[in-house]
Amino acid sequence: MKTLVFILVLGNLLFYAFSAGYFGHPDNPDGGRIEQQVAPERMRLVSRGEAPPVKPAEVPPAAPVSAEAEAAAGPRTCLRWDQLSAEKARQLSSKIGDKFAAYALTKHTVAGESNGWWVFIPPLPGKAEADKKAGELRQLGITDYFIIADDGPHRFAISLGVFSSEKGGQDRLGELKAKGVKSARVSPRTSKEPTITLEASGPLGDKEALLKTVAEILPKGQAQSCK
Repeated sequence: MKTLVFILVLGNLLFYAFSAGYFGHPDNPDGGRIEQQVAPERMRLVSRGEAPPVKPAEVPPAAPVSAEAEAAAGPRTCLRWDQLSAEKARQLSSKIGDKFAAYALTKHTVAGESNGWWVFIPPLPGKAEADKKAGELRQLGITDYFIIADDGPHRFAISLGVFSSEKGGQDRLGELKAKGVKSARVSPRTSKEPTITLEASGPLGDKEALLKTVAEILPKGQAQSCK
C-alpha cells in the first residue's frame, strides 16, 4: 500500500515538473505563442483582399503668424484710375513700377461701344503713303473717302463709308472690290476707343508719394478706391 501511494505522489511530481517546463519546451510550436505576442490589443483582423490600414503621416502644425510680422506688413491701400488711353496707361505703369516696386499693378481693358459698320483702308505708315493711296482711289473713280488725320490707332487710315448694318457695309465693300480696291476692309465701328483701367495695390505709407508721382502724368486724373 505504501508503495502504491509513493508511486502516485512521484507521478504527480513528475507531471508538475513536465508541465512547468523543467524538462524543456513542449514539442507543440503553438504552446508558447501567447507569451510571445507583443501588444496583442493593437492587432486588427482584415478580410482577404483588404489592404492593411496605413497610419496617416503626421503633419506638423503651421507656425502661427506673430503679431510683430503682421504689424511689419503694415496697412495697405488700392487705388484705381479709369478711362486711360493705352499710352497713358503705359506711362503710368512704367512710372509706378520704377519708383514703387512694392505696388502691384493690374490692368483692365474696357471695350468701346459699337456704332454701326465701317468700310475703310487700314492705317498707312504716314501722310505721304495715305495721300498716294487716295490718288489711286481717284484714278479708280472713287471720290467719297477721307483720310483720318487725328491722333489715335486709326491715324492715316482711309474711311470709305459708315453703315448702320453689316449688310450695308458688305455691299459697299463689294462695290469697291469690283472697281479694283483690294485693301479695303469692313468691321464694327465703335463710338469711342477702348480705354484702360489701372489699379495699384501697395503700402498705405507710400500713398501720398505715389499720388504726387501720378500727378506728373495725369494732372487732372482723380484716383478712386478699388472696389
